[in-house]
Amino acid sequence: ASPMVYKSLLLVCADNKKAGAIFGLDRKSGEVVWKVDRPRIPNYTSPVVHRLGGRDQLVLSGCEKVVSIDPLTGKVRWETKGSTQETVTSSVTDGERVFISGGWPKNHVHAVESDGSGKVVWRNISRVYVPSMLVTKGHLFAVMDGGAAMCWDCRTGERRWKGLLGGTFSSSPVLVGDHIHVINENGEYFQFKADPAHFEVVHKSRIGEQVFATPAYCGGRVYARVAVFQNDVRREKLLCLGERP
Repeated sequence: ASPMVYKSLLLVCADNKKAGAIFGLDRKSGEVVWKVDRPRIPNYTSPVVHRLGGRDQLVLSGCEKVVSIDPLTGKVRWETKGSTQETVTSSVTDGERVFISGGWPKNHVHAVESDGSGKVVWRNISRVYVPSMLVTKGHLFAVMDGGAAMCWDCRTGERRWKGLLGGTFSSSPVLVGDHIHVINENGEYFQFKADPAHFEVVHKSRIGEQVFATPAYCGGRVYARVAVFQNDVRREKLLCLGERP
């Protein structure tokens, strides 16, 4: 799990088999400002703070539950059952619902009301284990670990379409304008339309032999960490894709 900077704090998730916990650390001193103990279950989700119901909420899945925490104080606002044990994806929201997914030991994607009731609005058994999902245009988009792209209606959970990209995915899709960009583990770069009406790939290329990290996008450029093999030796490189200045 990656840490997250929030105001004066560094938010850290440390779920594990022995003594899992979530911490709010002072950014300057590293001192523990608050701590929330967690079940002794390994989990890999990174913290994300959403603005829900007029206040900031740190929403986490995994460890067999979904929990909302005040990111400044560590106070648990609400929690509900429904998540599987291990999740890697971070939660996303449309402002009314929080969407989570997991892949071990059970596969699931589901929507939870963000009003504090913890009500599960809809769910399915799609395997979106490692790549995080994204929300745009009232729809939830995902790339499954096994190579399929998915689109669901945020409100009802109705599947709009399923499209095949191919390969295995660890990096998460990123929304850039009206298109979704994603790279599979074989280094194949895909760009498809963020269109609930239909699935359409508009670009495909290869930028490396292995890719596990999610690329970063800034100033019209793509920054990607890739690996190539030279004389059977694996070497990592940082690529910058875009027009030269």
